[in-house]
Amino acid sequence: MFRQSLLWTSCLALLAGPVACAQTQGGKPVAKSAVSAAPRLGAGIESRTLKNGLKVIVWPDHDIPNVVLYNWFRVGSRNEYPGITGLSHFFEHMMFNGAKKYGPGEFDRVMEANGGANNAFTSEDVTVYMDWFPRSALDVIFDLEADRLQHLAIDPKVTESERGVVYSERRSAIDNDNMGALMEQVQATAFVAHPYQFPVIGWPSDIESWRIEDLQRYYKTYYAPNNATLIFTGAVTPAEIFALAEKYLEPIPSQPAPEPVRTKEPEQQGERRIVVKKQAQAPLIQLAYHGISGKDADVEALTLLLSILTNGDSSRLHRRLVEEERAALRVNTHFSPGFDPSLVWVYADLPPGADVAKVEGLLTEELARVVKDGVSDAELKKARNITLSQFWRSLETNNGRGRALGAAETFRGDYRQLFDAPDRYERVTRDDVRKVAARIFNSQRRTVGWLVPADAQAATPDSRKEASR
Repeated sequence: MFRQSLLWTSCLALLAGPVACAQTQGGKPVAKSAVSAAPRLGAGIESRTLKNGLKVIVWPDHDIPNVVLYNWFRVGSRNEYPGITGLSHFFEHMMFNGAKKYGPGEFDRVMEANGGANNAFTSEDVTVYMDWFPRSALDVIFDLEADRLQHLAIDPKVTESERGVVYSERRSAIDNDNMGALMEQVQATAFVAHPYQFPVIGWPSDIESWRIEDLQRYYKTYYAPNNATLIFTGAVTPAEIFALAEKYLEPIPSQPAPEPVRTKEPEQQGERRIVVKKQAQAPLIQLAYHGISGKDADVEALTLLLSILTNGDSSRLHRRLVEEERAALRVNTHFSPGFDPSLVWVYADLPPGADVAKVEGLLTEELARVVKDGVSDAELKKARNITLSQFWRSLETNNGRGRALGAAETFRGDYRQLFDAPDRYERVTRDDVRKVAARIFNSQRRTVGWLVPADAQAATPDSRKEASR
């Protein structure tokens, strides 16, 4: 579901470069000639910061007469607090609902009439808007974007309509989705202080009670040009984009910088456990370990570790839990590098009637084995090949370039770090992987979540403790 939050079942890894979300699927080795393409791929990129603080980055490519725009706003659920959770995602909806010049429904209508399309997503850290269009529509696209950035209409009737849409989305993605429901509860348990504890889509009571003044204040604070980075890729020149940006966007006034998120999550000092009981045909298990931020030096080693664990049928956890023990249907890992240390997830879909305690024991045993013994040369080589091939494929399209360039600029502070990624992955050693495994997979810093069918008699963590007394 797009024009929506990137919820837990989505892989957010492209926000920070190569894939950091490993699933049970294969990959092709990277071609030797691809690595030498880095200087060529980075050639011609230019950036400029307008007088109002908006940074504009342009990556020209004239192979086809199309253009991609990515507008990265540094606002997500991390910037919220009790009472207004979900507002970042709500504005993702509102930004398509009319402004001063282009009224309700006009943004999509005008863009589509000019051969374009659009979408958006929200995460814990950012809200990102995308436009895809022919270069002949450049002026129109700038006019549309300038109108909603400066004059968004926060109409009470539209607000109530979209509130209903968001609430319906929450029911679909969380309340009526067992994976989403468990992940929401695990995350809210894993974080006790940091706003990463809030669901991107918002808590139900907050969705019901947002006020117009909340929306107006949030829009003015976070939808300021000095809180955004604009990326253009495709059939354009930096000179023409900068000229159009100065014409349409530079007159929009900047705002005081948003208050920084100062809260740091305190060190977890013991395992936390939760059980969710819902109508379900089969149980689920999720392990969430406190992880690292997108700027951490261990990001590449962690990415390769997660690939070794669950990427492909030969991965460790797939072989052990799915093929050998037949205890799980699927095993996945997930890590979304953000501004602050986020969670590293290990989770499994289980067959009906599965022994959840047994699966938890198998997962814990395999993670401990990586911490103790590390990984093999063959495993590291495979993971590196898969990751680099995904990296280079992501840069084959204007869309992939726009997303990757914006992610590097937003999360690493410099788009040029995008082109250092292959070297960073090449430098990762087996010892680096073992060390990051020991850093992350500490049972005292994890939260364990079980979802069990409401009518099941299966043991839960609490009932097993009672039985042992």
